[in-house]
Formats: sequence, C-alpha cells, structure tokens
Amino acid sequence: MMTDLFLQSARRTAGLCHPDCERANNAREDYDESEHAAMVAVNLISSARVILKLDSAFTEYSAQYLVDNAGKEDVQGESFTIENVIRYMEEHVQTKMEDRQSEIDQERRQLTVKDCLECAFKNGLPTRGLWGHLGCTFKAPPFACHIPRVPMKGEVIEAENLDAAVKLLMKQPVGARLHLFSPEIDRVGEEGLYEGPSGDGTRYVGLRDVMIVAVERIDGSPVVTVKLCYKKKTSFVKVSARLVLLPLNGDDESQVKEPTGLLVDFCAPRFSIN
Repeated sequence: MMTDLFLQSARRTAGLCHPDCERANNAREDYDESEHAAMVAVNLISSARVILKLDSAFTEYSAQYLVDNAGKEDVQGESFTIENVIRYMEEHVQTKMEDRQSEIDQERRQLTVKDCLECAFKNGLPTRGLWGHLGCTFKAPPFACHIPRVPMKGEVIEAENLDAAVKLLMKQPVGARLHLFSPEIDRVGEEGLYEGPSGDGTRYVGLRDVMIVAVERIDGSPVVTVKLCYKKKTSFVKVSARLVLLPLNGDDESQVKEPTGLLVDFCAPRFSIN
C-alpha cells in the first residue's frame, strides 16, 4: 500500500524538483560528461527498442537513473515507510545545496556510454517520469529500489572504426564521441557542415558523446549526421568524415599531432529478442 502511494506520487510530480535544484541547474552552462553519456545511452536504447518492436512506441527512459547507478555496486534498498521518508528528508533534502553537490561530486566518477549501457542491461531502466530529472542534486532515496524498471536483455557491441559503425547503423543508431572545437561547433548550425579546427583562434573543447543517425555522401565525400547536445541545446549536426590533425594530449599545440577522425569510440546496444 505504501509503495503504491510512493509510485503514484512519483508519477504526479514527474519533472518537478526543489526550487534550489532548479536554480542550480539553470545556472549551469552545460551538462557534465557523465550526464551526456547517460543521455546518449538512453537515446540509443529507446531508438533500438522501438526499431526492434520491443516497445510499441518511442519510450523515454531515465538518464539520471544511469548517472546515479552506473559503475556502482548494488546498494541494499529500504521499504517505503513514513520513518524512512522523514530520515531521508532530514539527511538529504534539508541540507544546503553546496553540501549536497559536494557529496555528489565525491561519489561520482566519469561515465562512458558503454558504462551506462552495461548498467541498463544489468539493472533494467525506469521510464523518465519515475526518476529524478537529469542533473538532479538530490541523492536518490534508498526506497527508490521499488520503482519499476523495464528489463533490458542484451550486450554492448563496439566498432573499431567508422566503417564498422556504418554497418551497425544499418540496423540501429550508434553511439560515438565527437572531437569538439570552438568556435567552429558554435557556428555550424543544422544546415552547415562541421569539419573540425579551421585555423588560428581554434580552441579544443574536448570529446562529446553523440548518437549517429545517418551517413550520406555530399560532393563525393562521406558525411555523418549526429544528434548532439551542446550547451544544453540538442541539434542534428552534419560532421565531415575526413581526418584531422589533433595533438596527442588535446589542447597542447606543441605536442606531436596524429591524424584522427572527428568521430571515435563507437558502440551500440545489441538487444536479445527472445
């Protein structure tokens, strides 16, 4: 009975959070590396499941669940009782925002898309409305173990290069990481072509998780369309498949450079149909 009330409350308050948490998230320019990885992972899962008819419609799963649980050992849950709720409120909700954020930062490690997909296959996933919003600063309560999760059966498959990723793309979208350079990525828009560094004044931003959705040829050259979240805005960007010269340690121009594609680290979820 108490668990049913908890789930009803979770559904009614989907997407809502404490004002302190909302203000903190609004003040952030972008999501962190783990949050980006989790977003791409759930997009890959939702897309693959609807393509394979495991879900009758596109279903949004919780990225924050993966941020909270991927790469961690299983924790014993608690029953949903008034006493446990009060204790959770006293220990977590009524603490200062900066104290909560510090605790989260200490516990969290940087996640990859592969980490998140493996967590989904191990634990299953709740739908987005049954878990905290992405970037929530509140630690999930121990009685959240009673929230229903959709079972996920399968494995993570990796592709060594873009050609191998294109073969996977024939069946479903593929995850990858994109080398970002500014101001080039800021200027490209949805109609332009992102070709990486263009010259003086270019700044290396880092690697960003993306989802590959299409490959085509433009003027005889392969171009990859990716779904990218950058500065909290999601867009579809056309990316050149050409090689670029990148310093081995990213930003230091004095270091030896090596040719690399703008897209690297390809992976996708392979679901078991039976």
